[in-house]
Amino acid sequence: MSTQSHSAIMLRRNFRHIARNPTTVFSAVLMPVVIMLMFVYVFGDAFNVGVDYIDYATPGLMLLAVCYGLGATAVAVNSDMTKGIINRFKVMDVSRGAVLTGHVVASVLTNLVAIAALIGVAFALGFSPEASLLDWLGVFGLVVLLGFATGWLTVALGLVSKSPETAGLAAVPLVMLPFFSSAIVPAEQMGPGVRQFAEYQPFTPIIETLRGLLNGAPSSGDAIAAVAWCAGIALVGYLWARSTFKKRA
Repeated sequence: MSTQSHSAIMLRRNFRHIARNPTTVFSAVLMPVVIMLMFVYVFGDAFNVGVDYIDYATPGLMLLAVCYGLGATAVAVNSDMTKGIINRFKVMDVSRGAVLTGHVVASVLTNLVAIAALIGVAFALGFSPEASLLDWLGVFGLVVLLGFATGWLTVALGLVSKSPETAGLAAVPLVMLPFFSSAIVPAEQMGPGVRQFAEYQPFTPIIETLRGLLNGAPSSGDAIAAVAWCAGIALVGYLWARSTFKKRA
């Protein structure tokens, strides 16, 4: 069998594990929706963003939806390493690289489901984007690229962790990082120090690119920075994951 066939088998295996774990589904799909409802209905009127808050917050919450599923991916990767399943795959002559690829692809597809659910709820709450078909394709492409990048970084974090518990904790900074970006409020409304951090951290240009695309007026500067950050994160995560996997497997 080819590496692609092995990767497809690993992908089916990962989805079966997700289906058997309701907590994973809640964290990846339902939790971002709960956070959207909380911010729009509880905190939305407190923020002066110049537009309807649902229109402002949706792009940032899309990124948050990507991050909320990462902890489960890190735990699943670490469990494969610590529970001996990799050794079984070696005996079965399964491509070891397919194990990692299966986790990354499963993470990306889960992200797409979570974001689709989030956007559906956003429309129900009054979300009114001005994006054209080409803009929506740009949103889709950037979301896939972001999911691919964070997926490889999360796989690397799962591999270097000593236990499934520490693997889950290792992904927490990625979940918290969107809250220190322009996801919830504009960076210029933040206090000194936090504002500078929000302006120059990797998630802010990604969020601003999504926001621009959904508004029908994307910024080329933000888009270039967003793609560069995603490519850099993906490369670092991939090389780190492959190196660690070879050492541990």
